Amino acid sequence: MSEPNCPECSGQYTYVDGINYVCPECAHEWSVDSEDISERTVTDANGNVLSTGDTVTVIKDLKIKGSSSVVKVGTKIKCGRIDTDAKDHEIDCKVAGVGAMKITARFTKKA
Repeated sequence: MSEPNCPECSGQYTYVDGINYVCPECAHEWSVDSEDISERTVTDANGNVLSTGDTVTVIKDLKIKGSSSVVKVGTKIKCGRIDTDAKDHEIDCKVAGVGAMKITARFTKKA
């Protein structure tokens, strides 16, 4: 049996160490007994599952990196794409007056 690729970095050099798989590239460890990794879901601040095309409302003023602009509380945004593999900034969207950007789902609520 061949060891699976690392679920964190997709590294191919994983090995078994006792009861865990170990990735030497990113040092991630996970259980040998664990089931296949289920598809990750992206949820808003209230725990609602988000999907592509949903409309969300910003619940906190978000500073835009590298700019003096801010996305204000209450701004409605349509989710262009939900990136389930991202650790942060899961929502790809276009914000009126700002343009294309990525937003962290925990700062939104489903409208």
